[in-house]
Amino acid sequence: MSTNRTTRRGARLALAAAITVAAALTAPPSQAAPATDGRPLPGAPGLGDPLFPLDGNGGYRVDRYYLDFDWQAPKTPFEAATTIRATSTQALSRFNLDFAGNTLHAVTVDGARAGASREGDELTVTPKSPIRKGSSFTVKVTYTADPAQTRHRDDAIEDYGWIPTPDGTVVYPQPNGARMIFPSDDHPSRRAPVTFRISTPADRTAVANGKLVSRVEVPGGRVRWTYDSEQPLSTQLVQLAVGKFRLVESEGPGGLPLRDVVPEALVEPTAEYRKLTPDHLAWLEERLGPYPFHRYGVLVGDTDLGVALETQTLSLVPKADLLGTKVDAERNLVHELTHQWFGNSVALESWSDLWVSEGHARFYERLYSEAHGGDSLEAAMKTAYAAHDQWRKDFGAPAEPTEPNLFKRMRYDGSALVLYALRERVGDATFQKIERAWVSGFKGRTASTRDFVDLASQVAGEDLEGFLRPWLYGAKTPPMPGHPDWVVDPVT
Repeated sequence: MSTNRTTRRGARLALAAAITVAAALTAPPSQAAPATDGRPLPGAPGLGDPLFPLDGNGGYRVDRYYLDFDWQAPKTPFEAATTIRATSTQALSRFNLDFAGNTLHAVTVDGARAGASREGDELTVTPKSPIRKGSSFTVKVTYTADPAQTRHRDDAIEDYGWIPTPDGTVVYPQPNGARMIFPSDDHPSRRAPVTFRISTPADRTAVANGKLVSRVEVPGGRVRWTYDSEQPLSTQLVQLAVGKFRLVESEGPGGLPLRDVVPEALVEPTAEYRKLTPDHLAWLEERLGPYPFHRYGVLVGDTDLGVALETQTLSLVPKADLLGTKVDAERNLVHELTHQWFGNSVALESWSDLWVSEGHARFYERLYSEAHGGDSLEAAMKTAYAAHDQWRKDFGAPAEPTEPNLFKRMRYDGSALVLYALRERVGDATFQKIERAWVSGFKGRTASTRDFVDLASQVAGEDLEGFLRPWLYGAKTPPMPGHPDWVVDPVT
């Protein structure tokens, strides 16, 4: 996600173990490990993430989501069904789904009516018969979706959930708003492919992550659009949008299919900057290696919400970002494209690892901008260095966010500064090797801060724990390698 706006706006193994122990000590009793004798027990209602303990669920693995939406009109409730094909990882007497708002109708497991109860964002499902460990099972939830349902955060996210547009809707699921769209295993470490089946009036177009599989006219003057995400994705990266769109197709490097989704009135006004995507892809591939997915594109958001979002293979960029200056537009476009490698292909193991994703997106955004008419990377990092102790106090160290401060400045420029310091410490050639090893070695997987420190040490041929830990977890900002004159401002 990018916070640039044109109109406004690990540790050692001991530390990892300590985090795990702390989560276990604070978790509800039902999050205890399943019995070893094979007796069916409830699946955990959350994964114990230090920031969002109840996000995600235990006891099963989602193999695929099928989303069926009968979209009607902006801000108008519509009938929806989510079918989840899953595999149990323990014997289950019951299990949970993350599901917020929306009017629940019925839940079935393998076609049989199941018990269902709701408390907060937790939907507890009790199947007619217990589910054996290692079994495949299918859950279907029918409900009335509310496409005007949003929540608010006092950080860079602002509003999230269903975001209405003048003639449709777009989706902002980050950080944990997917549960407002569909019942799910809503944590960034949990990934699964998604099939989208969205019916709309004939004068509307539906889009979603991945590939358009079919467009079929159905009774009532409507059209059913089917999309396949093609590759697994985290729930925070789901995108589906409906509106009076034009699909603008082109090619990127190596013939990569590009598809921009643009409100009809914005096709020409945004064309100049959208046409830069092939250049952005080529620039990033030169530094990071091949683009990790089968296609890409930009969804132009016809909304006043000034937040861009790295939804997988289809980055959501607000119209204001594409109607301002070229420097500002390219910063946001490169930022969200960089996320396709960092945060999308290599997913977060926990929300405390967000610095890896946002720090890299900001680092490459600024590196690109420096060479294309923007401010100096060094100057930007010197400014961030001066403020770093204050940010540590206000927002937590880069790898130690608190929930209210998750998407504050430290996770952006403050985390890019960690990468800048690493590059200054090991040299540009070794830094580039680390980056390429990260995106290739963890492609299609989840990874943590601990993984990053270990990999950087391996590639550099030296233990970087002692260097990186103070940068990532310390209360004070360490000296910047190669810049003894840089000074940190006093904390107020």
